[in-house]
Amino acid sequence: MSQEQLRVLVQFFKVMADESRLKIVGLLSTGERSVGEMAELLGLQEPTVSHHLGRLRELDLVEVRAEGNTRYYWLNRRQLEALSRQLVRVDEADSWVGELNMGEAERKILADYIANGRLKQIPSKQKKLLVILRWLAGQFEPGKQYAESEVNDVLRRYHEDYAYLRRELVDFHLLKREGGGGLYWRPTSQDTP
Repeated sequence: MSQEQLRVLVQFFKVMADESRLKIVGLLSTGERSVGEMAELLGLQEPTVSHHLGRLRELDLVEVRAEGNTRYYWLNRRQLEALSRQLVRVDEADSWVGELNMGEAERKILADYIANGRLKQIPSKQKKLLVILRWLAGQFEPGKQYAESEVNDVLRRYHEDYAYLRRELVDFHLLKREGGGGLYWRPTSQDTP
């Protein structure tokens, strides 16, 4: 999930975390309504309803048309469905684990330790750690040289303790390191351990 998609979903939950806005969405789901009509049905002042409608419009959840001095609002079902699809994709974000070319036990370890593409924690048991490290090593192109800062940037996407992960990748020979530590690379099949 991109940062922009995440930002939109966070904004969606903030906007929808208000009882009055939820009621407005419920009213608009049955059809077009004016601000005055919604204010009367909800027992709110018109400026309050207008404020809530403005927040819903930030996410393009409602549409509006003017008829004289009256504005009529209705629910933008396409946008609501699009946001719903994004929520489903968040739920399925880690379904890629099942598609990996590895044994069931290794896939289970990844599924247990990774959520939304990030490590929830670093395993303390060596067997589990090795599965995670092999997966992380797969994020580097074999034979390509990386500066330490590039390695850190890649690993930081998966966990904040990138230095520990980098050291473990080197210790388990999943990444090779130049003598001074300036360059790193993932060994190819021709490299010796």
